[in-house]
Amino acid sequence: MNFLYSLLAEVTVTPIPVPDDQYNSPGTIGFIVTFLMAAVAVFLIFDMTRRVRNTRYRTEIRAKLAQEELENLTVEKPERPIPPIKPNRENPEADLNR
Repeated sequence: MNFLYSLLAEVTVTPIPVPDDQYNSPGTIGFIVTFLMAAVAVFLIFDMTRRVRNTRYRTEIRAKLAQEELENLTVEKPERPIPPIKPNRENPEADLNR
């Protein structure tokens, strides 16, 4: 076990200290790229919101038109055909005269 601790102690690298007066920043190009990405994201959010709103309005209009069409629809029963004449079994010749 001591062997593993000693091996770990030898492999572990201590970080190089960085002086406090050195400041690293992405600079002007990094700011411009970040700003453009944020602007594109805002544009896409507004565009998506507009498209979702249009789709919702279209769906509502289609539902209203379908409801109006159902309200204006009148269901009429078809006229029933005249039932066939029952044959007169007592006098079959009378059925032929009709």
